Amino acid sequence: MDPINCSSVDLSDVLASKMSPSKILLSLTLSFLAVATTAINSLVITAILITHKLHQPANYLICSLAVTDLLVAVLVMPVSIVYITEETWVLGPIVCHLWLGVDVTCCTCSILHLAAIALDRYRAITDAVAYSQKRTYKRAIITILALWTLSVLVSLPPLVLRKFPLEHKDGEREVMDCLIEHDHVAFTVYSTFGAFYIPLTLILVLYYKIYKAAETLRNRRGSSRLVKQTVSSVLLPGMSSDKDIALSPDTFCPVEKSFSDPATDGERVRITSSSGNLIKVRRNPGARERRAALTLGLILGAFVVCWLPFFLKEVIVNICPNCSTSAVLADFLTWLGYLNSLINPLIYTIFNEDFKKAFKRLLPLCCSNIL
Repeated sequence: MDPINCSSVDLSDVLASKMSPSKILLSLTLSFLAVATTAINSLVITAILITHKLHQPANYLICSLAVTDLLVAVLVMPVSIVYITEETWVLGPIVCHLWLGVDVTCCTCSILHLAAIALDRYRAITDAVAYSQKRTYKRAIITILALWTLSVLVSLPPLVLRKFPLEHKDGEREVMDCLIEHDHVAFTVYSTFGAFYIPLTLILVLYYKIYKAAETLRNRRGSSRLVKQTVSSVLLPGMSSDKDIALSPDTFCPVEKSFSDPATDGERVRITSSSGNLIKVRRNPGARERRAALTLGLILGAFVVCWLPFFLKEVIVNICPNCSTSAVLADFLTWLGYLNSLINPLIYTIFNEDFKKAFKRLLPLCCSNIL
């Protein structure tokens, strides 16, 4: 009887150690983040697919970004939760290789999408009239395919040429790591600069120029109060309010519409006919610029806070042979990067009235289906 009791006690001790309160809390927290990321990105994708007003080339990039972040939530985060809670890789070398490939490719593609969206908005503002003719569905699809191709090219070489980890002793048990390590600094430079530092530089430059363009627009508004100098579109008698006709390439209409699309939805300056007189209608002057500046700050802040610590760690650890980080810190920085996939759909849609209306229509349906 004694040996049986001892073995049962040992088994309970093992289970207790594996299911400690702190580990359960950590698993639940990470699982909540994964579910929330899945739900929010799915909501954005559904809203774009079923809402006709959102069927615009600019929103194709938003939809593709949401798909990429959804893949991170569905294919990457759950496996990472198992890896963290088990404290060793238990799914075998083949799954490790596949998981790392999906992880690196999807995260890289998400970052490149942010750079592509910044470039799209910059061109829509600085070359509004000409770019409005080029901003087609075909061009959006080609851009998305190019982003995925570039992501694979950036991610594949370091992944294929990495050092394959072997099982090693950790106390009394055999453990296996699943991570990317290189013997050559060139691979680290190639992967980190291609996946983050070059897109980061591009995003910073483009959003700085967008911000300056917003300041210029605000100053031009403030310096002129005449209708002919500030009008952006006209409504002819009997026309629908959604069908604005641009007066000329020199008006603000293309700039304002592109700046508010897809992140913000600002005021519109219109002229209506009332007893033969032209009346200027303006709502909350300067609101668009304030919302746009807030959006730019949120985009840059979230992107830098989420990904910069991780990529700094990657460069330092791989360049400095004597430098290392704890497993806890490495996991924290990795999930800080994953968190960007939860934040992206919120930032890029929350200031757009069309998205908010679509969400209000969808959420009651989702809740009723769940209940």
